[in-house]
Amino acid sequence: MFQIIVKIFLLVIISAIITPFIRRLAFVLGAVDNPNARRVNKKPMPTIGGLGIFVSFSIGQFVLLRNEFPTHELFSVLLASSAVILTGLIDDILELKPRQKMFGIFIASLVIYFLAGIKMNELTLPWLGTVQLGWWSLPITIFWILALTNAVNLIDGLDGLATGVSIISLITMGIVGFFFLYTWQHYVPIMCIMLAACLVGFLPYNFHPAKIFLGDTGALYIGFMIAVLSLKGLKDVTFISLLVPIIILGVPITDTIYAMIRRRLNKKPISEADKHHLHHQLMRMGLSHRQTVLAIYGLSLLFSFVSLLSIAAPKWGVIPLMLGLLFALELFVETIGLLGERYKPLLHFFQKMINKMDREDPKVEVQHLSDKRKNKK
Repeated sequence: MFQIIVKIFLLVIISAIITPFIRRLAFVLGAVDNPNARRVNKKPMPTIGGLGIFVSFSIGQFVLLRNEFPTHELFSVLLASSAVILTGLIDDILELKPRQKMFGIFIASLVIYFLAGIKMNELTLPWLGTVQLGWWSLPITIFWILALTNAVNLIDGLDGLATGVSIISLITMGIVGFFFLYTWQHYVPIMCIMLAACLVGFLPYNFHPAKIFLGDTGALYIGFMIAVLSLKGLKDVTFISLLVPIIILGVPITDTIYAMIRRRLNKKPISEADKHHLHHQLMRMGLSHRQTVLAIYGLSLLFSFVSLLSIAAPKWGVIPLMLGLLFALELFVETIGLLGERYKPLLHFFQKMINKMDREDPKVEVQHLSDKRKNKK
């Protein structure tokens, strides 16, 4: 175990060394993000930072910790992730349409399902017992990978944001895998911590003010790997263990779901980009670039803490915990206006209740009467 820890720390250094070379390569390939109405960067910024993370992680898998992983699965995941990296590279250089990017991830998902054999087979539900997914296994697995990959990609809007949130999520997944979910093979949490180490080495170059962006190369790759690693531990899952990765990735998933609802309410295509994501709204409230990123880090840590509580809590305590989390989340989302100023049903309900109580409060009536008597005198 000590040797594994040392090699994981070495991955941080390797990633930090590789990143400057990837930065120069980005300029050579023309993978540069130019400022526009949707971007927060004020000058051309090299992308494809995710390529350095991919190379570093591959060195960890095939050189430093090769004996920890099964050969067939290792090469299958490499093939699938290479397809994602290629899709991201093409998009960062030439700019693909959303459906073209999704097609690349879809192909990678098929490799994961059929070649790597990583899939969701059955689900144990409270009071219902174990449910065999049967032919539903394929669409559910594909949907899981596509949804989580896209969620991480959508949150990549500020310097260091997706990188930091992914580090927190991966470390939490590693902790859960080592200490709580005994269905996980030991190498899965090791891979989680390895990928987090590669991101830690990249973060100094990516944190505000950034010297290089993740690009779709990095955001798609990280999201894809998080989806695959979480799925690997969920081949035969309970309802509680199914919730864990969803809660851990609460920040990008929340941003994605509310973005879809917002666009639907505004009668716009779901794939159409806008400037009303979580980080945009926080900056609109007056937070600086760095403060916004740190605030979302804190929110991600909160989700991770709740995910650990959901495992440690008794079964009867999970439902109230989830309801409380959803209530607090909805209140937060409406407060910052993630759905817009008009769509705040919970806040409007509370406002109506307060107004109603003010009208019906007898103390208020007595006070008004006493004021009138004083005026008459």
